[in-house]
Amino acid sequence: MNTIDKNLVELFQKAIRDNWEFQSLSDYGGDRFSYRDIGTKILWVHSYFKAAGVRKGDKIALLGKNSANWGILYLATVTYGAVIVPILPDFKPADIQSIITHSDSVILFAEESIYRELNPDSMPLLGIILGIPDLNVLFSRKLVTDERIKVPDPELLKPVAATPEMIEFSPSSNEDIAVISYTSGTTGFSKGVVLQHKSLLGNILYAQKNMPLNPRDKILSFLPLAHTYGCAFEFLFPFTLGCDITFLTKTPSPKIIMQAFQEIHPELILSVPLVIEKIYKTQILPLFRKPMLHTMVRIPLLNIFIYQKIRQKMIEVFGGNFRELVIGGAPFNAEAEKFFKKMNFPFTVGYGMTECGPLISYTSWKTTRLGGSGKVVDELEVKIDSPDQYRQPGEILLKGNHVMLGYYKNQEATKAVIDDEGWLHTGDLGVIDNEGNIYIKGRSKSMILGPNGKNIYPEEIEAILNNRFMVMESLVIERNHKLIALIYPDDDAVAKAGYTKEQLPDIYKGYIHDLQQHHLPKYIQVADFEIVTAEFEKTPKKSIKRFLYQ
Repeated sequence: MNTIDKNLVELFQKAIRDNWEFQSLSDYGGDRFSYRDIGTKILWVHSYFKAAGVRKGDKIALLGKNSANWGILYLATVTYGAVIVPILPDFKPADIQSIITHSDSVILFAEESIYRELNPDSMPLLGIILGIPDLNVLFSRKLVTDERIKVPDPELLKPVAATPEMIEFSPSSNEDIAVISYTSGTTGFSKGVVLQHKSLLGNILYAQKNMPLNPRDKILSFLPLAHTYGCAFEFLFPFTLGCDITFLTKTPSPKIIMQAFQEIHPELILSVPLVIEKIYKTQILPLFRKPMLHTMVRIPLLNIFIYQKIRQKMIEVFGGNFRELVIGGAPFNAEAEKFFKKMNFPFTVGYGMTECGPLISYTSWKTTRLGGSGKVVDELEVKIDSPDQYRQPGEILLKGNHVMLGYYKNQEATKAVIDDEGWLHTGDLGVIDNEGNIYIKGRSKSMILGPNGKNIYPEEIEAILNNRFMVMESLVIERNHKLIALIYPDDDAVAKAGYTKEQLPDIYKGYIHDLQQHHLPKYIQVADFEIVTAEFEKTPKKSIKRFLYQ
C-alpha cells in the first residue's frame, strides 16, 4: 500500500469515530478517556487555536511527562494542521528555552512544575503558555512578534458533548510538516528533525500491516513520548487501531514497569534494550552462577526443559499476555540476544532513527535473524556504501517517504546527511544479507581504525563487558592510539556480593584478561581500564553520548 493514497489526519479522525464508546487513553492509576472524550477535547483545543489566531503551519510546543493529556494535545495540534514541537522534560531549562525559540513556537503547552523553571523573557516569540491538563493561562505576552496571536479564555471555548459526526478535521497534505523533533544525539548539539505527514503515516500504516496488534488490545506506554520511537509505536499506531493505551506517568524503572505489566497485561510490548538487559542481568544471569544449574544446562534434553521453564517465567514477568516484544532505539546486547533466541522467546530487534520517523527495518519474532535488525520497511530503499554490501560493512543509506525533510533552519547540517540524490546517510555501519536483512555493526563516528588498518567496533566489546558481574555499563574509547575501557560499577551487586570498591580493580583486570584471551580477535587489544564514579550521560533513547568521553 502506498501512503500517498491515505491521509494522516483522516486516519486519526476515523479512529475516533469508529471507536467512539471504547476506552482510549489512560494514565496509570489516574485519568481514563474514551475515544468520545478524546474527540471532545480535541474540538476544545481546536476552538482555542482558532480564537487565538493560530494558523495552519504554526509551531506549537509541548512540554510535559507522558500522560493522556499530552497525547490529546499532540493529536489536537496535528489534526488542526499546526506543527507539534514535542520537548523532552528531561532537557535543561536553557535547552528548552533555546528549542522553543529556535522552533518559532507561538504557543507552549507545559506542566506547571516544569514551567516554573523557565524564564519567559528568554522565549520572545512565544505568545501564550498554557498549563497541562486544564489549558489554564500560565503566561501571556501583550507585545509579541506576531500580533495576530490573542489570549482567549479557555473555559469559554469548551464544547458541549460531541457526536461522532462533529469529528470532521480539515485534511492536510502528506507533504505538510507534522512534527519538529528535537532530540539530543550522540554526536553533539540537538537539531530539529522536520517530519512530514507522510513520514508518520508511513510508519503507522506499516505497523498496522506487520505488527501483531488488534482493536481493543492493551498497550503500556513507558518510552518517552517526545521521542519518535515511543510516540509512533506506543501511541499513534495503537490509537489508529482503536486500542486501549495506558501511559506510565511514573519514572519508568524496571521495577515499576514490571509491576504495571502485571496489572495491564499488554498484548504488544515495545522497549529499549536497557530495560530488557537489566532484567536479563538481574533475573537470568544470577541463575546460571549456581553450580547445579550451570551443569544441568549442559545435559541434552534436560537443558530444553530448563530453558522452557525460564521462558515461561520471563513471559509471566512481562504480563503473560503479549504476542511480541519489540526492541529498538539502541543496540541490543549480543549475549542477551543469543540467550533469548535459544529459549525461543517472542522478541524481535528493529532499527530506526528519528530522521525516519523512526522505523527503518523490522521483521516479526518468528522470522528475525540472530544479530539482525529485520528487513527495510515498505516506504524505504536501502543500500550499503561498501564494495561488497554482503560482507564488508559500510554506511547504511536510505531514501523514501519516511526520510525527514531536513533539519529545521539548518541547511548545512541537512546537506551533511542528505546527499544530492536524496540518500540519507545514517552514520550507522552495517551489512545486508541476500534476503534483505540488515545487520548493524556500529556507528561510523564511534568506529576505531586499528593499527593494522582493521575496523574496531567498540559496541561489540562493550556488549561483552556489560554482562559481567558487578559491571553496570561500559564505554570503550581510543586514547593515544590505545583502547581504554571505562567501567561504571553496579554498586548494588557489589554490596550484595560483599565486595568492597577496593577489590574492584583486580576483578575488572581479570575481566579484561578474559576478554582478550577468549572473546576478542588478536588485532583488538584493550590496553587498560578506568573505573568511573557516575553513570554515563545518555540521549533520550538511552544511547551513551560518546562525544563527551573521547
